[in-house]
Amino acid sequence: MPHDPKVFLEDVRLAAQEIQEFTRARLLTDYQADRLLRAAVERWFIVIGEALTRLEKLDTTWVGKISEFRKIVGFRNVLVHGYEAIDDAIVWKTLQDYLPILLGEVEGQIAILEKH
Repeated sequence: MPHDPKVFLEDVRLAAQEIQEFTRARLLTDYQADRLLRAAVERWFIVIGEALTRLEKLDTTWVGKISEFRKIVGFRNVLVHGYEAIDDAIVWKTLQDYLPILLGEVEGQIAILEKH
């Protein structure tokens, strides 16, 4: 396991950017109709949750700066273990409303690490 928090923060940033790129100029109805898109978005959300879980094990200071850390990890757990209960509308709302906040928080932390 890497010993540098930046590795995990970069993983979160990449995953968030990929989700944003995949869903740019798309609507919820597009998302619901495209099985491949749903799979890709869910996969990147799983990466985000897993990277944050590993970051917490490395250093709790960094995840303490993620405003919805526990909810993000819980969301990852639903995607992995409760796949039958996934609600496309909730995934869509999450990527529209909360992903930009997470991305901003993570980019801020990466900037702090790059200064040191």
